[in-house]
Amino acid sequence: MTPTAYVLGVIAALFTFAMVVELLRRRRLRERHAVWWLLATTLALIVGIFPEVLIWAAGVVGVVLPTNLVFFVSIAILVLVCIQHSAELTDLEAETRVLAERSALLELRVLQLERAEAESADEETAEG
Repeated sequence: MTPTAYVLGVIAALFTFAMVVELLRRRRLRERHAVWWLLATTLALIVGIFPEVLIWAAGVVGVVLPTNLVFFVSIAILVLVCIQHSAELTDLEAETRVLAERSALLELRVLQLERAEAESADEETAEG
């Protein structure tokens, strides 16, 4: 890769890192979600500053082109993010179902109480 590409990678990593930290600070992103993004930006920053690390890691893993290792790691991180979001979505769907059921039961109970109160008022008017 050219030096320009490495500089662009460092700038992109620093921008992404700053964005994630800002989202955390504003409480728009939770810590458990930020972990993967911070990991990715840290790896990108290390590779951008020390390109030899990428070449070394590619040799250790047995990847011929270091950029292929970058794509593989990036896709792996995105898959982990997707799995995390799927698990949380499943939990939220279960919670939503439970809340809907509780709401329906409470609505039924309110209707029963209203009917009982109406019947009680009708009996009082009939007696009086």
